[in-house]
Amino acid sequence: MNSPFRILAKDSRSKARTGVLYTKHGPVRTPVFMPVATQACVKALTDEDLKNAGAQCLLSNTYHLYLRPTTQILQKMGGIHKFMNWDGSVLTDSGGFQVYSLSKFRKIKEEGVTFQSHHDGSKHLFTPENVIQFESEIGSDIWTMLDVCIHAKDPSKYDARQALNITKRWAERAAKAYQKTVPQQNITQNADGSFSVGNSLLFGIIQGSIFPDLRKEAAQHMASLPTHGYCLGGLSLGETLEQMNESVLAVTDNLPENKPRYFMGLGTPVEILNSIERGVDMFDCVWPTRVARNGLAMTSGGRVNIKNAEYRTQDIPLDPECDCYTCRRYSRAYLSHLYRSAELTSHRLMSIHNIRFLIRLTERAREAIENGTFLEFKEEVIRKYQNFK
Repeated sequence: MNSPFRILAKDSRSKARTGVLYTKHGPVRTPVFMPVATQACVKALTDEDLKNAGAQCLLSNTYHLYLRPTTQILQKMGGIHKFMNWDGSVLTDSGGFQVYSLSKFRKIKEEGVTFQSHHDGSKHLFTPENVIQFESEIGSDIWTMLDVCIHAKDPSKYDARQALNITKRWAERAAKAYQKTVPQQNITQNADGSFSVGNSLLFGIIQGSIFPDLRKEAAQHMASLPTHGYCLGGLSLGETLEQMNESVLAVTDNLPENKPRYFMGLGTPVEILNSIERGVDMFDCVWPTRVARNGLAMTSGGRVNIKNAEYRTQDIPLDPECDCYTCRRYSRAYLSHLYRSAELTSHRLMSIHNIRFLIRLTERAREAIENGTFLEFKEEVIRKYQNFK
């Protein structure tokens, strides 16, 4: 299956590359960081906040949207874009990780996974086929397949193998379900190399835990299926940085270059740049907004914990090099005051900054790749974040 992905530049000393992924809601420049709108909303932020921060694509979650407001309501309201007033792209996670992490009572079998809602305890079944149906009802631009996720900290290889085997069989079923749901691919390449896209895209999820041989097997299997891109799932869940980097390479070394690679749930500066170096194009994470609500900011000079007393009288921006709404208007002293006063505005202003910081990080990574200075740029960022992961 052809992918509407175009590589624009490659780094000569690593696997880093820049590109454009075309969706039915427009182009997405890569590498890209996607803010997480789990329940059709990025916590504390409006659609205008996200546009002003430079967001191109948001990540929403099928599990949460299926339970509330329900995919039927989203379909009735004209789809997720109209519902949340967002005219950019939207990628939906299949919900497999949420079933793994949020549901106390879940049972995985060949048919799918049964689980109880974390809201009211009601019982539900997710299958590879009905997850594709739910994502169609949501109306997102990029759909992902149902998978089986296990914890990456000290996993057994037996458990990883069992999860991978089921994920592979489910992937084959999901690919068939997608082809039934979207029988005609409305994707054409234009004379200038860009693509016009009229249908939703399908990404497969690659599992295998921290075992390079399983990751390689999973990548090769997924590369044989008709998809438009690939997700690296089941990482950033407790494994070491070395294990993460090794797992990423085991995947990217065994995927075709002409389709995008998406690292699910990764959102710290050093880890993002390490993965870009290894050929990953797309990232999402709730971490930037979560830590923002706890007073922690990422800046060009390293971390700033606005709770610290030293910031109470600093009449400078949170990050003097940042162009976000927060840094253009407010001082560290004011942000310290808002946090200490438990004002909700603190959540919004700190979240705007952290989202913009990571979007700007990927923008700067694109520039560095195009200029042939990506590795130098990465090392500069790492020096400032030695103790920040």
